Amino acid sequence: MNKKINIPDLLIFILSAELAGALSGIVAGGNFGAFYDTLVKPPLAPPGWLFPVVWGILYAVMGISAYIISTSDDIGKSSALTLYVVQLFANVLWSPVFFGLKSFGGAVAVIAVMLVLVICMIVLFGRINRCAAIMNIPYLIWTMFAAYLTVGFCLLNG
Repeated sequence: MNKKINIPDLLIFILSAELAGALSGIVAGGNFGAFYDTLVKPPLAPPGWLFPVVWGILYAVMGISAYIISTSDDIGKSSALTLYVVQLFANVLWSPVFFGLKSFGGAVAVIAVMLVLVICMIVLFGRINRCAAIMNIPYLIWTMFAAYLTVGFCLLNG
């Protein structure tokens, strides 16, 4: 059965995910570019301007996928949305740990937890709505790439 899209609810999900990303940057103290430029970078490290662009897109897609789950009648939607919020919280922690505290080891720990949570979220989303799960595959791939970079930064700058 197709349900009508509730635009205000959809926008709330998208904006709340985007605000989580913005909060992460605010708590981290901003001025990421200057710090990023000082780091010895692992191979394949992209330019600093690319990160907010990619994360902005990924946060929007996460919000859309969470909205899709929220409209489900599935009994597991509450657990899936709780896990979504928990992984989003872990995501928010990464920038303050890496950029704010300049703790490369701490950032490795946070991103390792993020990876596990994102995988679990995709699995739970997949049990409810396959499309919502698939939408998060780019997020998983980017988080894996971010984990590679974080470990690289830790090894090269720690």
